[in-house]
Amino acid sequence: MSVVERIQAEVDAHPVVLFMKGTPQYPMCGFSSRAVRALEEAGSASFHAINVLEEPEIRANLPRFSNWPTFPQLFIHGELIGGCDIVLELHEAGELQRILSETLPQ
Repeated sequence: MSVVERIQAEVDAHPVVLFMKGTPQYPMCGFSSRAVRALEEAGSASFHAINVLEEPEIRANLPRFSNWPTFPQLFIHGELIGGCDIVLELHEAGELQRILSETLPQ
């Protein structure tokens, strides 16, 4: 399986996927930490996270797959939502909570 196929499989297999630096419990950059916090505050304790620091092939190829250059990257239902700034804007507007409530089981 190619790395692009692996990325696609992860995005297809989980309703919410966060490609980040570190883990939700131990984020390794401030942007990833803020994205995790926004997801948790919006009511999502059950999202799938992939540590791109432990997956160098995914880290190298995800920007080409998504056409988004930075990390973290949030996907919901297979669609790129965006990076930290967009996640925070959605959270502050209450939209992230709405999207997640429609996506994740309560």
